[in-house]
Amino acid sequence: MTLKDRLVEDMKVAMKAKEEGKVRLSVIRMVRAAIKNAEIDKKIEFSDEQVIEVLAREMKLRRDALEAFEKADRPETVKALEEEMVVIMDYLPQQLSEGEIRQLVQETVIKIGAQGSKDLGKVMGALSPKTKGRADGKLVNQVVREMLGA
Repeated sequence: MTLKDRLVEDMKVAMKAKEEGKVRLSVIRMVRAAIKNAEIDKKIEFSDEQVIEVLAREMKLRRDALEAFEKADRPETVKALEEEMVVIMDYLPQQLSEGEIRQLVQETVIKIGAQGSKDLGKVMGALSPKTKGRADGKLVNQVVREMLGA
């Protein structure tokens, strides 16, 4: 079953669940709309990898909004965003822990032979395919900067 099929099936289940499935249903609908819009833009049918990219983008949007609403002291909006993020996480691959990210970064730095902050772009370029959809890009960047002494 593809990820898009799973979203459709889960949407049906959420619709039948009435009140308990409201947040889940709205998030699934938003995600499906984002996927459909991206497919229309690119004029292709998305594979699971491309769907994961869209899901990761949606997750990033919510993470960034969460920070802003926490700073603005808006607890009700923060709670709603966290609930949405939980639903999206169900469809993303298992997320990498910080330790796993550090190990990947270390391996990549050694493999590329990165010397310092000037090689940040090379390291990030090599890491991106390995972490796409599996780790927060901001955290990966932070770990790379830390290891390169930037």
